Amino acid sequence: MAKIGYIMTAPGYEDFSADSGWMEDFGCVEIVREELLSADKARTMWDSLMGRVQFGDTVVIPKLSNALRGARQLVFFLEFCRVKNIRLVSIRDRIDSGNELFPGTQTSDVLTAIALLPQEANAIRKSSHHISRIKKHIESISDKAMGRAERNKRIVNMYLEGFSIDEIFKESGFSSRSSVFRILNEANVQLDRGRWKGPLGPRKKKED
Repeated sequence: MAKIGYIMTAPGYEDFSADSGWMEDFGCVEIVREELLSADKARTMWDSLMGRVQFGDTVVIPKLSNALRGARQLVFFLEFCRVKNIRLVSIRDRIDSGNELFPGTQTSDVLTAIALLPQEANAIRKSSHHISRIKKHIESISDKAMGRAERNKRIVNMYLEGFSIDEIFKESGFSSRSSVFRILNEANVQLDRGRWKGPLGPRKKKED
């Protein structure tokens, strides 16, 4: 009869050290850590744990909402625990189905934890989705910036290697040659062939 801990480190969860330390002190032989960065990600580590726990084992979680997605999953999980005689310990809900820990916990406390499960699980999903969208946006911006930097570097190198403006323009993908000159000017490249010599200065306004 083994004691096994499970912790899902979703965005906003900052109690891993405290909860894992509690589990170690309680005698957990294994602590499964699952990182959930997206609300849509399957909890494969949790599913794997449920597939290998044995009759009479103890499953320790930080909180019901940390391991379970909602009330429906809670119902199936509790039935699973009943059939396999699994002892459930939820640290922060102060629930122990073995009736040994948390002597001060009352029935009303357990019912409150169950009632709050959908709300807390939904908050975790929203936070995960928000963080995931922000990271994707940042990665997209970073990729674009890297692409621009590489293109600008290639334009400068081509000019220094002797390529003509027309050749550079064809390779750049720009719709206007002025963009090529702008990049060379920003890089302080000395223009030494064609109509222009030295860096381009600011354009003069046409007089009416």
